[in-house]
Amino acid sequence: MWAMITKEMRQMRRDRRTLAMMIVMPVMLLVVFGYAASFDVATINVAVTGQEGSAVGSMLPEPFHLIESSRTDPEEILRHNDADVAISVSGGEATAYIDGAELFTARAAVQAFTAAAEQGVPVTMEVLFNPELATSAVLVPGLAGLVLLFIGSLVTSLGVVRERQTGTLEQLAVMPFTARDVFVGKIGPYFVVAAIDLVVVLAVGRLLFDVPFRGSIALLSLGALLFLFVTLGTGVLISMVSQNQGQAIQLALMTLLPQVLLSGIIFPLESMAAGVRWIGYLLPLTYFNQIARGVMLRGAPLSAVALPLSLLAILGVVVFGLAVLAFRRQLAPAKTVPA
Repeated sequence: MWAMITKEMRQMRRDRRTLAMMIVMPVMLLVVFGYAASFDVATINVAVTGQEGSAVGSMLPEPFHLIESSRTDPEEILRHNDADVAISVSGGEATAYIDGAELFTARAAVQAFTAAAEQGVPVTMEVLFNPELATSAVLVPGLAGLVLLFIGSLVTSLGVVRERQTGTLEQLAVMPFTARDVFVGKIGPYFVVAAIDLVVVLAVGRLLFDVPFRGSIALLSLGALLFLFVTLGTGVLISMVSQNQGQAIQLALMTLLPQVLLSGIIFPLESMAAGVRWIGYLLPLTYFNQIARGVMLRGAPLSAVALPLSLLAILGVVVFGLAVLAFRRQLAPAKTVPA
């Protein structure tokens, strides 16, 4: 028994990459989770409309923060995600429209307005897009992104690494196929499976949890397509630097877990420390979550999600482009015929 333990310890010590991941990942998760795990909302952005709006806005205590919006319709202000709350003042009566698509911010706003009313600030509240403040309505769009991320990053990387280990990629490289044919042939099935799973998740969310879908299917499909380019590219890159499936799983988890914690699906980005929040802004799942929630819950038009779509497109070009280059470089030695 001791001989077997000694053998495994020596083998583990030789595999320095795996050993480093075993040490780095728990520390990274502890640090990230410690800074990210907070449901407290420090700031609630408020836009006011109407001639008497500024007077009412100045009476609001913390955590409310007044901002300006070029739009005058409260629902459009929230639909374009200009603010968390839009206050409309007409005839001396103030109505606060709260964005229910941001669950924890909405709950904090309801509590803050209730406390403000006790201090003499009479405001009528109305929650839009998620009137019951249902958790499922907010989580299902994010879970759809997690499904795409899981298939694109983890499943794809395992599949390609398995092909490398069995020598299938080298066999395909010497056949009359171009690198593009091999690349598309490898990631194509994962793309199809991810698309099917996305439809299943959205359908189950609608049928079982009554999650609304108020926006354009084409717009959400565009966001999912761009996000899949990023995740599939990530999966291929992971497979290119992994020696075996164990390393691929570890690397994939190192890309999956930060996105789960820092994308705003579970914990609000606004409640995170500034440094951790900026990491969240670099993650593709953050922008797909913004698109999915905007389209499904708010019925957001193209103009409202143009920024996250653009950022996903940039990430897709960079990550997918690097994946194609790495894949071609991997196949190049096999295609070289000795003189």
